[in-house]
Amino acid sequence: MDGTLVDTEGLWWQTAEEEAARLGLTLGDEDVPDVLGQAVEHTAGHLYRRCNGIRSEAAIATALDARFVELVAHQVVPLPGALELLDRLAAAGVATALVSASPRHVVDLVLDALGRRRFVTSFAAGETPRTKPAPDPYLAAVAALGASPDLCVAVEDTPTGVASAEAAGVAVVAVPSLTPILPAPGRAVVRSLLDVDLSLLQGLLDSEAA
Repeated sequence: MDGTLVDTEGLWWQTAEEEAARLGLTLGDEDVPDVLGQAVEHTAGHLYRRCNGIRSEAAIATALDARFVELVAHQVVPLPGALELLDRLAAAGVATALVSASPRHVVDLVLDALGRRRFVTSFAAGETPRTKPAPDPYLAAVAALGASPDLCVAVEDTPTGVASAEAAGVAVVAVPSLTPILPAPGRAVVRSLLDVDLSLLQGLLDSEAA
């Protein structure tokens, strides 16, 4: 969802940067793995450790969540090609699930913006035993779709999300947002969703089955 279908990855980085500044910190490249694609609790824990506990982890998490919701509510915009791809998938009879490390209230904001009818189901942080980069969210989505991992393709924008999907045995189309992602077996890397079509998705599945 974040950074893939809607331009929220930048908003999440902005949120983390603002909270870090309040804690007397400056975020850099070394912080990217603990921010992008991560759940609120993970990033809060990272900032808590970096600031040596000058503010409680719970307070940091609350501040991050409140600011992110505020930004998403006012600035959420579908990325180029997102709605068109979802509608082409629906027309072809391909079921889709939304898999996110964001909390449910943020996911619901985005679902309202994108149109809930475009998804069969969705999974948010806290709704599976573990969140990304663990495979649990994708395994849950695959099961909810009544499919198997080898018949599914995930579209992701961060290494954390890619790791989650691939750990679940799902092929990946990576659309990197702020962190480079390299091609790999069972993984295609594109510049934007405008480069994703049914033939690309089918080609990934065919190459996995070969």
